[in-house]
Amino acid sequence: MSMIDTGFTRTLARFLDVNALRHQLIVSNLANIDTPGYRTQDIDFSRELERAAGEIDYPGLQPVARSVRGLMERPDGNNVSVDRESLLLAETQLRFQTGIQLLRAEFRRLATAINGGGSQ
Repeated sequence: MSMIDTGFTRTLARFLDVNALRHQLIVSNLANIDTPGYRTQDIDFSRELERAAGEIDYPGLQPVARSVRGLMERPDGNNVSVDRESLLLAETQLRFQTGIQLLRAEFRRLATAINGGGSQ
């Protein structure tokens, strides 16, 4: 285990992985907005985050994307909602940015510890 491989940085990395995966699904949904019969896909964000955080030997994400039920369906069978996807995209981007800021703060903290707390 290296100095930067702390429990906190591992948890943040997993948090960012789950966010990146959700972002990928949202973008795919938006790209398929005009595809007849396309069903909106998503992950259970909380469950995937808990699973990722709880695994000791974390092999990376292999989540189960699922169709989202209860969305209004157009006559062509497509149920992608631009409003829903746009909201989720903004939420996911904010979470990702927060994770990056926390990771930067952790690296600054480690750098300060390495440099003797700035006491020189």
